Amino acid sequence: MPRLFAFLRAINVGGHTVTMAKLRELFEGLGCKDVETFIASGNVIFNSRSASHATLEPTIEAHLLKSLGYEVRTFIRTAPELVAVATYKPFPEARIRSARAFCVGFMAQPLDAAAKKSLSALKTDIDDFHTNGREIYWLCKKGQSESKFSNVAFEKATGAAVTFRGANTVLKLAAKAGGETS
Repeated sequence: MPRLFAFLRAINVGGHTVTMAKLRELFEGLGCKDVETFIASGNVIFNSRSASHATLEPTIEAHLLKSLGYEVRTFIRTAPELVAVATYKPFPEARIRSARAFCVGFMAQPLDAAAKKSLSALKTDIDDFHTNGREIYWLCKKGQSESKFSNVAFEKATGAAVTFRGANTVLKLAAKAGGETS
């Protein structure tokens, strides 16, 4: 069974609180095995008979909606995909080191040309973006609280759903991928 990583949107934000024990229980209820959570922000690691994003993402979303009573967008990556995301270099290392925040956004599909153009219009003196496949990399020179960029701004501009994680969280999760790179 492949090792998978689910990045959930709307877990323990906006007044929605879900314990990690409950989240593990919900995934186990779908037949997922060896379920573990990583920090209380909607990161779930699990094994599944299916590695199909097209099947798993809507199945998990429907189960969480029924169980929790609100929409939880779900973005799944395999272990090799997550390692590739974590090791990808979207900006020069010196820019990353000097930034106050560096985040990775997970999407269901790559942005089309029009959405990329809309994203480009969101760049400012403190916010820069780079897309690669189904990920968006956000470099913020100042603290995120000083930025006008947000999930809402991104989704309004591009029409695509996204959930962001700090690059350090992504690196730690990739380390849990167990060295799988193919």
